[in-house]
Amino acid sequence: MATPPSLGIDSLLAELNAAEIGQHPVEVHGALVGLICGGVKPAKHAWVKPLLELINDGQLLPEKLQQLIDELFQDTLARISDPDFGFSPMLPEEEEPLSQRVEALSLWVQSFLTGIAMVQPKLNKASADVREVIGDLAEIAQVEFDVAEDDESEAAYIELMEFARMAALLCYSEFGPEPSDEAQGDEPVIH
Repeated sequence: MATPPSLGIDSLLAELNAAEIGQHPVEVHGALVGLICGGVKPAKHAWVKPLLELINDGQLLPEKLQQLIDELFQDTLARISDPDFGFSPMLPEEEEPLSQRVEALSLWVQSFLTGIAMVQPKLNKASADVREVIGDLAEIAQVEFDVAEDDESEAAYIELMEFARMAALLCYSEFGPEPSDEAQGDEPVIH
């Protein structure tokens, strides 16, 4: 599933700048993913108020920016719930300097953690796996931005990015919508 160009970093950055909102697009995406993975209900736009609190002090957004973020939410929700794992964090392309990509990953993870903590009151009672990845993500959020532009650093970045992706999917599987209230066991339901 290809991301529409309108939902790319550049388009979102232009709209955020036009609205004079000092957030980077990766922060907006990280917060959205955190809200989704924390179990916010997509119906009736329950995610809008916590997102506005995170990115704009609770103030409404200009219509064009809100429409773009609505599209980004729907695209992200579709990707994260896709069985083929079409989801990945919104990050700069590999042509960008590695230090910028590492900084963007750190911002994405910080926003993800803030978003999930905002809507998931049982985070400290989550499974051991989820608590462990949350702790690991907190460490990633504090990674050094001054990195060498070499193959080893590139490989480490890719590993951290993949870890963040898998951590989000794990959190979504724990806190996201359940197929039914009766399916409470660890075993998948086979029809």
